Amino acid sequence: MDRPTIRQGDVILVPIEKIPASKTIDRENGRIVLAHGEVTGHAHAIVDERAELLAPDGSAFVTVDEAAELYLLVHGTDPVELVHEEHAVIAVEPGAYRVQRMREYAPEAPRRLAD
Repeated sequence: MDRPTIRQGDVILVPIEKIPASKTIDRENGRIVLAHGEVTGHAHAIVDERAELLAPDGSAFVTVDEAAELYLLVHGTDPVELVHEEHAVIAVEPGAYRVQRMREYAPEAPRRLAD
């Protein structure tokens, strides 16, 4: 696999060969939101229709930020743009990715980084 791991702020996209059986997550205001900013209210998002956000079948969660597992699938032959108001735009090549959130150590328990 020749796609690199992608990092934008606290969001990491790890290339994978295949996404497990999953269901599509609805878009928010026409865009795929990979993570909402906890401090600024900004979001890591993709507007392009060739991208699809998925969660494993049988998983139940209230928001994208609470999901234990998320996957991104980019269809077609051209990259899509991952945008965030405080970071440079990143081109995401077609393929499958596991969406991860960076965590930081806290004495009480690991927690997600606030972006």
